[in-house]
Amino acid sequence: MTKILVTGGTGLVGQQLILLLKKKGHTTHILTRNPQKNNEFLWDLKMQLIDDKAFEGVEYIVHLAGAGIADKRWSDNRKQEILNSRVQSTALLYQKVNALKVPLKGFISASATGFYGAITTDIIFTETDKSSDDFLGEVCRAWENAAFEFKKLDIPVTVLRTGIVLTKTGGALEKMKTPIISPLGSGKQYLPWIHIDDLINLYVKAIEDPSFTGVYNAVAPDHQTNYEFSKELATLSKRPFIGVGVPSFLLKLIFGKLAVILLEGSRVSSEKLKHKKFIFTYPNLKKALGSLLETPKS
Repeated sequence: MTKILVTGGTGLVGQQLILLLKKKGHTTHILTRNPQKNNEFLWDLKMQLIDDKAFEGVEYIVHLAGAGIADKRWSDNRKQEILNSRVQSTALLYQKVNALKVPLKGFISASATGFYGAITTDIIFTETDKSSDDFLGEVCRAWENAAFEFKKLDIPVTVLRTGIVLTKTGGALEKMKTPIISPLGSGKQYLPWIHIDDLINLYVKAIEDPSFTGVYNAVAPDHQTNYEFSKELATLSKRPFIGVGVPSFLLKLIFGKLAVILLEGSRVSSEKLKHKKFIFTYPNLKKALGSLLETPKS
């Protein structure tokens, strides 16, 4: 039985991960701004505060916390909040682990495929490619650099560059299930994606497999354009599909600079996971969407 400290434990990924860890016999401590349960502990980024008790007996930290990339329009203040919520929180965890001499066996951090930038290109990005110099690339680069500081304490680090996470409720898929489904912009941009079950299995692998360290693209091996994704979603959800994309200018008008993540996207490789013998439960979009769109049996 392993004790894991989880940040972002109330989010979509965090909640599912905690359930799986419990099922597998592990225990969790959760950092939250409003602790209510016995395994929840206070942390406050603005006050640079974490309850020391949160680290007692902890062997791994899974760091999922961060302001939602697509939750609000990208004002200058929002961009700073997105960056700070990732980089400063990671730095605070490092400071506490260093000060308390916590004997961690691993630090496991989320990152995003935004590392490669919000661009549409023929390149299939791998973990060895450089980060983009756009906003998302800069955020992910700083985020990962903060995570790799833990190596100075001889603590192994694992980083999962995650694509769009498909879940049954909430998240991106919920927003895509409009009454009439159509692609966005040209529809030619790619949507690197991963099923929630595969993602949380990757986090568990990072805890249970000591060799699973370094950077990995947490995306399914199935490459889908926005057009292809939208059409498959419409078919499986039995909703009308219109092949003409929502105009780019309209999305830019509604979402501002944030629209770039809707209108651009490239393929991202998961070959490195294959070499680590990770087997996807949902390797293709049809199977993934099928599991998430199932109607509960009465």
